[in-house]
Amino acid sequence: MPITVGQDSAKARKTLSAGNQSFAYYSIPAAEAAGLGDFSKLPAALKVVLENMLRFEDGKTVTLDDIKAFAAWAQDGGKSTREIAYRPARVLMQDFTGVPAVVDLAAMRDGIKALGGDPQKINPLNPVDLVIDHSVMIDEFGNPRAFQMNVDREYERNLERYTFLKWGQKAFNNFRVVPPGTGICHQVNLEYLAQTVWTDEDQNGEEVAYPDTLVGTDSHTTMVNGAAVLGWGVGGIEAEAAMLGQPISMLIPEVVGFKLTGKMVEGTTGTDLVLKVVEMLREKGVVSKFVEFYGDGLDNLPLADRATIANMAPEYGATCGFFPIDAETLRYLEMTGRDTDRIALVEQYAKDNGMWRDGSYDPVYTDTLELDMGTIVPAISGPKRPQDYIALDKAATAFGDYIKGVREGKDASAREEVRWEGEGGAPEPHDIPGDEGHHKRGYAQVGDDKFQMHDGSIVIASITSCTNTSNPYVMIGAGLVARKARELGLNRKPWVKTSLAPGSQVVSAYLEAAELQEDLDAIGFNLVGYGCTTCIGNSGPLAPEISKCISDNDLIATSVLSGNRNFEGRISPDVRANYLASPPLVVAYALVGDMNVDITRESLGKDKDGNDVFLKDIWPSSKEIADLVERTVTRASFQEKYADVFKGDEKWREVETTDAQTYDWPPTSTYVQNPPYFQDMSPEPGTITNIEDAGILALLGDMITTDHISPAGSFKESTPAGQYLVERQVPVREFNSYGSRRGNHEVMMRGTFANIRIKNEMLDGVEGGYTKGPDGEQTSIFDAAMAYQEQGKPLVIFGGEQYGAGSSRDWAAKGTALLGVKAVIAESFERIHRSNLVGMGVIPFEFTGGETRKSLKLTGDESVTITGLDEIKPQQEVPCTIKYADGTEKTIQIKCRIDTAIEIEYVEHGGVLHYVLRNLAKAA
Repeated sequence: MPITVGQDSAKARKTLSAGNQSFAYYSIPAAEAAGLGDFSKLPAALKVVLENMLRFEDGKTVTLDDIKAFAAWAQDGGKSTREIAYRPARVLMQDFTGVPAVVDLAAMRDGIKALGGDPQKINPLNPVDLVIDHSVMIDEFGNPRAFQMNVDREYERNLERYTFLKWGQKAFNNFRVVPPGTGICHQVNLEYLAQTVWTDEDQNGEEVAYPDTLVGTDSHTTMVNGAAVLGWGVGGIEAEAAMLGQPISMLIPEVVGFKLTGKMVEGTTGTDLVLKVVEMLREKGVVSKFVEFYGDGLDNLPLADRATIANMAPEYGATCGFFPIDAETLRYLEMTGRDTDRIALVEQYAKDNGMWRDGSYDPVYTDTLELDMGTIVPAISGPKRPQDYIALDKAATAFGDYIKGVREGKDASAREEVRWEGEGGAPEPHDIPGDEGHHKRGYAQVGDDKFQMHDGSIVIASITSCTNTSNPYVMIGAGLVARKARELGLNRKPWVKTSLAPGSQVVSAYLEAAELQEDLDAIGFNLVGYGCTTCIGNSGPLAPEISKCISDNDLIATSVLSGNRNFEGRISPDVRANYLASPPLVVAYALVGDMNVDITRESLGKDKDGNDVFLKDIWPSSKEIADLVERTVTRASFQEKYADVFKGDEKWREVETTDAQTYDWPPTSTYVQNPPYFQDMSPEPGTITNIEDAGILALLGDMITTDHISPAGSFKESTPAGQYLVERQVPVREFNSYGSRRGNHEVMMRGTFANIRIKNEMLDGVEGGYTKGPDGEQTSIFDAAMAYQEQGKPLVIFGGEQYGAGSSRDWAAKGTALLGVKAVIAESFERIHRSNLVGMGVIPFEFTGGETRKSLKLTGDESVTITGLDEIKPQQEVPCTIKYADGTEKTIQIKCRIDTAIEIEYVEHGGVLHYVLRNLAKAA
């Protein structure tokens, strides 16, 4: 709800009419006329932020100087050092990040009660929607029972969590839950929740129109920027502060303009386009910047493709990838069932407030780059990073080079044959395309099928993720590939685990209307659930025989998925190489089952008559796809599927909970526990103190992602988290995943830095969550941290470039803090994780002067002292003294990445939530 505005900003308040209604709004042209500056050349994305300043200007939190700084931004080449206080209209959550957020809110109610305050003060002031989409796991696949069996298993595993979320829905104001089995939060947001222009009553009861904006507890919240809704991912702790009324402190961002020209050519998809965009922007360097797409190429780019590009903003490192409002925005709002009066308001508001894109749109940008969409070719990305772009016709060669790099220098038993234990004798060994003696191989039998497996065998092919399943062009395309393959008699290879997990029920509606679902079913792409599944590591177990063959023979098995993330250890513990691809290519690779095959030139298999079938034989034309989209993707289907979006199925309606305003924490729960953050909290904050004689918990390399720091997937009995559950009589079958247990800090502490592929440079060649303990012996990171805590010794982490890339998960910072880490020193940080660390009271520092962990020759046996923190200023350089094991010392300067004044206060309080809680407790 808009707050009382200052007198000068009030001059910008005007009235517009749209449909049958009039609205107040804050006019940027009127602000110019009032002498606040020339804003005409600002990018639309930045005008959204400027409008926020106009609406909330109060002379204190937001001042006229803040507003005038936007005019200076355009005059100064698109740069500013001005700190502003930004308030998004709403908050979006998913269950993996939402459960710990609601846990924190419940704990804050206990905390404020202990401080003598009113628990009802802990309530969202802005609308919050939580979509349960991260919990469904692919246990069952490839048959008509898969969907219902996976749903049943989901409720068995997660009933404690769902009971807790249902309590939260009752206990908190402005908090809604979209039940399991509905869709992925970003797709539900794009197709239903988002309005592009939001409306609300102000304190005087007048209806005010303003841009729809949000933050979300998932990094791919950026997807909705495709519909001109400014949104980005934040950690749960930052989202909680925002929903409790705390503005987001940020610098006026740089905005990089990405000009798109031309149009896509036959045989290419929006996925191919976004993979090239990711590569280009990663090379450009856009971390903590807005990217806005412009140019006449947008006239040829459907909103579904725009959403695909916006979705992957975290992969190219930007805060957001924004598309301004234009005619295509209105067309999409109409198609997806939005109210006609709202569509009229969106058009009128955008035109009246200078946010409409047409042929004359020509803003100032901080920097620009350009891409002709006519140059896009089919592509995939992998094997470990989204920016590792590979043109499809180079994919097999690139994979061979990757295998060669992995295998060279190791025991060259690449051609060694393993003993066959199945009945009927081993299959005949066959050549591996492109193999020069580097590939390993083994044999497996599943049911009646006997087959050779080797490096590059595709064991997972999954149509999954908000990135692509929101796009009817690629989903219909995948269905047509399946239809043509089925007609010719092709099928998936028996070692490939196939799955289809749409982002919303609307996808199923149009696949069924096009009669394509039965074709997908016929080659194994049965519906397995509506959720993120494989993309966030919920791929489920492989057949035991296949898993054993991979393990016994040290095979580099692969996955192909239509997702946005392919980091190490994320997709499956059995898979070491992961490739991102469009849904039609996922189907094609399932037919081949082998990354060594060049699917642009080689046969995919034999048809019913024994003839070779090539990719061109089953690839649909753009016209085929467009005609089916036009016929089957209808306004009526969106309206029908979202009519009862909050109602849920019978299982959800049967979940029982209490009406208590504080949560009765079940002492034996292994899913939800009262966290320690606010227990015994003093009424007043402390001060920032120097870090003295800290031990080193880990030395980590470049591109350490939040998946490395806080994995989301499954874990074994032998891990600290597994041992914790075993001690509480939880059977291994019921372990679920790290992501599902984020409401229990005891599990998550034990899972911090526990990714199976993380490499701590303190140890030689060891993968997994290990380090040296105080005694110098190898042990788990959790056990070492607890031993250091017993000694009262603080800890630091060292890292390389892009530390904290990837998901917005706050547990990467929470777990770091609970392990006793006081500082992280890296070459550079990704935006969200830096903010999360500060929000948990952990100080991020960056090397200066070209120093790195390598130039310092760190081994992990050193101690670290950081001084000057008692008088720290934002982004100040401070001395860091490293004492080596031989007694020598070296002092370097490191840059404190506490970026704003308010963040210093957060750290003084021990974190942003402590800051908010103390202020609420003191308020009358």
